[in-house]
Amino acid sequence: MRHALLRPLSSRIKGSKSKMNRRGSDCKATEAKLVVSGKMGVGKSALVVRYLTKRFIWEYDPTLESTYRHQITIEDDVINMEILDTAGQLGEDSTNQWEGHVRWGDGFLLVYSVDDRESFENIAQLKNFLDDIKKPRNVSMVMMANKTDLERERIVSTEEGEKLAQDLACAYYEGSALLGDGVISEAIEELCREVRRRKMMEGKQRRRSSSQQVKQVFNRVLTKIYS
Repeated sequence: MRHALLRPLSSRIKGSKSKMNRRGSDCKATEAKLVVSGKMGVGKSALVVRYLTKRFIWEYDPTLESTYRHQITIEDDVINMEILDTAGQLGEDSTNQWEGHVRWGDGFLLVYSVDDRESFENIAQLKNFLDDIKKPRNVSMVMMANKTDLERERIVSTEEGEKLAQDLACAYYEGSALLGDGVISEAIEELCREVRRRKMMEGKQRRRSSSQQVKQVFNRVLTKIYS
């Protein structure tokens, strides 16, 4: 029998108190919806909980999905995160559920375990699924190799991980939820930066498009007046 040893942190952790944005308290925070995906058993929940609480918990119910809220400051900008720790893995029976996750998310942390080659090979499948849903094909994602503490059981080399990340055009990190190295924070915060950059670019494009529409309307009005 599986026992859920941890309740969703969203019910217990309000998120860290970040210092005030130096650009002014009236600046709007960036909302970042992050989806943590990967094969069952790669340590997704352990990574998320280690990042949020600095603790490692050995057992989780792999069938439970949890959403956590957290706030940080990156380069003087406040980031309000929602982190979805997904359950299970992509398959025919879960395609609709995963499609909902993809449409919801702004950024994706794709996780595999260095002692599980199938979980590594699953990353490319996940990326293809993201590309099919998130069109155009410019998904904000980071790849994370977990369980580097299991060096003797290691099957997937660092070089293989780096090569795949290069092929997928994303950042790559290796770390261990058990050891609690700082790499986990680096990976998640880099993903937040990617989300923030994308939203800034999209905002500029919308403003440019709106400005062009105003100019077109103005030109049409002038044309009618002088025609």
